[in-house]
Amino acid sequence: MLYFLGLFAGFILANQSPINARLGDTVKSPFISSLISFTIGTIFLAVIYFVSGQHAANLIDTATTNPWWIWFGGVIGVVYLTSNILMFPKIGAIQTIILPIVGQVFMGVIIDSFGLFGVKQVPISLTKISGVFILFIGIYIAIVLANKKVANKVSTTGAEQTTAILNMWRIWGVFVGSLSAIQQAINGHLGYLLGSAVASAVISFIIGTVIILIFILVKEPHLLAKAMAIPLKNKPLWLLTGGILGSLFVFSTTFLVPKVGAGMTVTLGLTGSILGSMVVSQFGLWQSPKQQVTRIQVGGILFMIIGVVLIKFG
Repeated sequence: MLYFLGLFAGFILANQSPINARLGDTVKSPFISSLISFTIGTIFLAVIYFVSGQHAANLIDTATTNPWWIWFGGVIGVVYLTSNILMFPKIGAIQTIILPIVGQVFMGVIIDSFGLFGVKQVPISLTKISGVFILFIGIYIAIVLANKKVANKVSTTGAEQTTAILNMWRIWGVFVGSLSAIQQAINGHLGYLLGSAVASAVISFIIGTVIILIFILVKEPHLLAKAMAIPLKNKPLWLLTGGILGSLFVFSTTFLVPKVGAGMTVTLGLTGSILGSMVVSQFGLWQSPKQQVTRIQVGGILFMIIGVVLIKFG
């Protein structure tokens, strides 16, 4: 059941992206879209926390008796989200998907192998290494080969970008992917310390909301005023569900990390995310362009499943 929760978390995250993108088109800013998403997610998680009757440990005691990094999950979440927005026009869609996945899987295995960020140590093994390798083969087949015929154009808003600059963005893509795995481990440990995965997710979202709001007030204050004037009452309600889906993802991963480890949580989430992306493309959900799922993509998913099994039992 826990593994299905991990797959489901990745699946709903894949649905969040097109929803937030459509919301960004509506409010004319991806940052405003992120702010709305984070705010709704924070409110949703806060309601769940109070309705569920959970009681978190004292925040002051937790802050004074534990390392400072336990509060950094929300900060990392904002960096990851903003980096994806910035990378897309620089290195194209396929690389923006692939490179963070590479970083996430590698960092997830490293966190487990060395017991970093309060995660229970799981020694590395040849079987687990083989699983990671097969997982990467599946990712390559499902995303790269399946999209080989689609031109992966890179936008250049001025002079042609140099190879060195593009390589810097690619390295950054792998780096922010590793940050995402760290975020999941940190939020999981904070949930353990507080005795509540929901409380950990709420804190992460509150921190993320505050950071995005400060960024907008500094960089795009005029867009905030314009966005507030855009009527959303005549728009479909699902435009506002991105924050709920994102909050469910954060809660799920926070809950899973202490139970199945950071590496397995990341692996399950990524597999579910790619599955979800295929479903969204196949049926054109959330007003996204339809794209038929191919046999190559199905084959890639099968490789990924084999990789997940090897990582789990390695």
